[in-house]
Amino acid sequence: MGKALLLSLLFCIFTGILSQDNSDVTVIISGSSLLGETNEDFVCATIDWWPPEKCNYNQCPWGQASVLNLDLENPTLAKAIAAFGSLRIRVGGSLQDQVVYETSNSEHQCTGFQKSSSGLFGFSHGCLSMKRWDELNDLFLKTGAVVTFGLNALKGRHLVRKGQWSGAWNQTNARDFIEYTITKNYPVDSWEFGNELSGSGVGASVGAEQYGKDVITLRTLLSELYENSKIKPLLVAPGGFYEQKWYSQLLQVSGVSAIDAVTHHVYNLGGGDDPHLASRILDPYYLNRISDTFRDLELTIQRHGPWTNAWVGESGGAYNSGSRLISNSFLNSFWYLDQLGLSAKYNTKVYCRQSLIGGNYGLLDTETFIPNPDYYSALLWHQLMGKGVLSLDISGSPYLRAYAHCTKNKEGVTVLLLNLNQSTTFTVTVQNDINADMADGFGIERDNFFLHGLKRTVLWVGSKASDGSEMREEYRLTAKDDNKLSRTMLLNGDPLVFNEGEVPALNPVLVPVNSPIYVAPLSIAFVVFPNFEAKACNS
Repeated sequence: MGKALLLSLLFCIFTGILSQDNSDVTVIISGSSLLGETNEDFVCATIDWWPPEKCNYNQCPWGQASVLNLDLENPTLAKAIAAFGSLRIRVGGSLQDQVVYETSNSEHQCTGFQKSSSGLFGFSHGCLSMKRWDELNDLFLKTGAVVTFGLNALKGRHLVRKGQWSGAWNQTNARDFIEYTITKNYPVDSWEFGNELSGSGVGASVGAEQYGKDVITLRTLLSELYENSKIKPLLVAPGGFYEQKWYSQLLQVSGVSAIDAVTHHVYNLGGGDDPHLASRILDPYYLNRISDTFRDLELTIQRHGPWTNAWVGESGGAYNSGSRLISNSFLNSFWYLDQLGLSAKYNTKVYCRQSLIGGNYGLLDTETFIPNPDYYSALLWHQLMGKGVLSLDISGSPYLRAYAHCTKNKEGVTVLLLNLNQSTTFTVTVQNDINADMADGFGIERDNFFLHGLKRTVLWVGSKASDGSEMREEYRLTAKDDNKLSRTMLLNGDPLVFNEGEVPALNPVLVPVNSPIYVAPLSIAFVVFPNFEAKACNS
């Protein structure tokens, strides 16, 4: 970036600050050990089964976006997936437990889902043809996607009372399907067993003891079928809403190493028509509530299944297809990025966004395939935030959210800053706890004269003393025209748009490493610090 452009950008920032409230915040990062660790393919998105007839709140936002009818030849779709290099795609959703697989042993004609008053969620069984499975895998292989496929876990069971299903799982159709997948050398990374059947369930439920026995059946099946294969897929389950007692029993019954990843779903904002969605997204105290779920699941795994780990298998913020005004807007990125940061702190390895495309919460627009703001938030996270999660302390307003990770694929630390406040600019001081400890016993809650002086003069301390020539990278995200419900996101002041179907380059602004960090109202910033002294990132 030229000096003139840099000075112009800084002038605009400073001018804006003068007209707004300003508050100081100190972020102290601990780089001596990792707080948690994610997978390389932490960012994940789903492709669901919902047909065009899926409607909520007098709207039908799914269109042609399901596993069965999505335009797999759309070049924007392929480029959007390929931009990640290795985007995990979870194929699954509410109707997956009504899917049959058309194999050589199939007895019935393969048709899609139809409206049915007697079926779960108002739909009949649907069928996945092997021709369609071939087409899906063509897309996955071409784009480098990492595939998680959700299997039908209700096959063979019977309804005993409203919502409750009994009986053992019938593996026959799944076996034929998996055998076909192996013969075609399709590299399915993981097989997920069931969708939202845990606890009280959503539409249907299965008891934890029976579910655990069926997991053992699936584990035995996978071991047998993949015995001579170089691919050793993971078994993940149960893909439902976390209930401590049910999840604990599942792990106990299924036994050691049966489940490789425990999946749970998160829809913590309410229904898609909830009038409080916007205020909840900008309420730090509300956002913190889900921490209890992440923490409790982590403890459950430590106690009953230390061989496994936690995944968020599906999360769309607002349920019932999301909100048509909020889920596809800039505002939603505050919820989404906060979820990524918060879940990673509790050792979540994978976080699957509902959805890649479809509903109001798709990363891509259902009709045009053009990315919504959250697509770029996901891509920036994937490119900048490495696997290592670092602990930090933060002083100041709760409306400034902060997360720190080892920088991806290079030295340094990346800090994510979310300003939820609509009128206050935060002046952020980032420090290394090694240097912060030089203060005689000062703690993060102290704001005495010495700390104030330190904040003004030591904005960043890494492994090298800075002479002012070292630069940091800044990726500042704002809404077009300062409209928080805008569907256009700005990166460092420039709109992010697909030009001729190409994903725009996500280029940073380079800023002197010791200059103040200003985070404007309702803005997001990824800040990459080079050579930050964090031993945990080098191990």
